[in-house]
Amino acid sequence: MNPFDLLKNAQKLQEQVNSVQDRLGAMSETGSSGGSMVEVEINGRMEVLAVRIKNDVVDPNDIPMLQDLVAAAMGQALEKIKERINRELASITGELQLPNMPGLFGGSS
Repeated sequence: MNPFDLLKNAQKLQEQVNSVQDRLGAMSETGSSGGSMVEVEINGRMEVLAVRIKNDVVDPNDIPMLQDLVAAAMGQALEKIKERINRELASITGELQLPNMPGLFGGSS
């Protein structure tokens, strides 16, 4: 690939990056644990939008269990949003026909 071709597409790339950034703020994913007793919702900017905990799971004598459930729900939400972000980025890089770079944007190496 000719590096000058990439420079020619710089403006198009910037427009697409701006579009993706807008979409990241608008997208959200929810992770849950404990049979949906705990839910964590995050957006594509990795900002926590909501944490929902059912009354049944709140046991003042077992705070470590609640902490584990929140951590598990957060981990699931993060994994889901990372997958969506990678799909969004793949659509941009595919249009630009960039070379495959293992490890870029959190992809596998």
